[in-house]
Amino acid sequence: MKHLIFLLIIVMFPSKVTAHTSHYEGLKKIEMDVLRNNEVVGSTNYYFEYDEDLFVVKNYTNFKVELFGITILSILSESIEKYKDDKLFFFKSNTFQNDKEKFVNLEYNKSKNNFTIDGSSYKGEASLDCIIGNWWNHKIFKVEKQISPLSGSIKRQSVTFLGTEKIFINGKEYHSKHFRIKSDDENLSNDKRFEFDVWYNPENNLILKVTYNKMGNWEYRLRSFE
Repeated sequence: MKHLIFLLIIVMFPSKVTAHTSHYEGLKKIEMDVLRNNEVVGSTNYYFEYDEDLFVVKNYTNFKVELFGITILSILSESIEKYKDDKLFFFKSNTFQNDKEKFVNLEYNKSKNNFTIDGSSYKGEASLDCIIGNWWNHKIFKVEKQISPLSGSIKRQSVTFLGTEKIFINGKEYHSKHFRIKSDDENLSNDKRFEFDVWYNPENNLILKVTYNKMGNWEYRLRSFE
């Protein structure tokens, strides 16, 4: 079950690799449904704030899976990430996974020019080419390492462009680019590996849909944005 949780939230936003936060200027929020086996089980929502050169993203994720009336998986999580001059300098998250608490505290270390991480499963340093797992930022396709937003652990990834496609989201047609994001660490066991299919709309810089298969068919699907 812990490997399923890792897959559910792992994914990515850019770090000191420039975030191109200006691409999201004017955007107030992104709301996404979380589905398992084509049934909505919760949501993950992003809220954006701007103050001159400061850019703040808040995320709230909440979903629950029940089987025969018994909760077999639940996630309640909130996080905040802060950028200045297009560079990440702060990330904090608190998560309850099946009532077990996890956390990440990340700060930019100016003297070492890297990140310092205090997480529930990793405490140490990380280079500036890492990303943290969120589904709002299209720079997810540009980096090779990710930091778990639940626990702070660092994983390597590879990204493959699969082509352009037309897809329908809530009855609306979008022109999208289809990518596959996979774990790229030979030391990981099979049950810890991840593989996501991601559809991205370059016209408005939004990730439209994310799918993967692990103890069911999962999907993160854009519901609305403004």
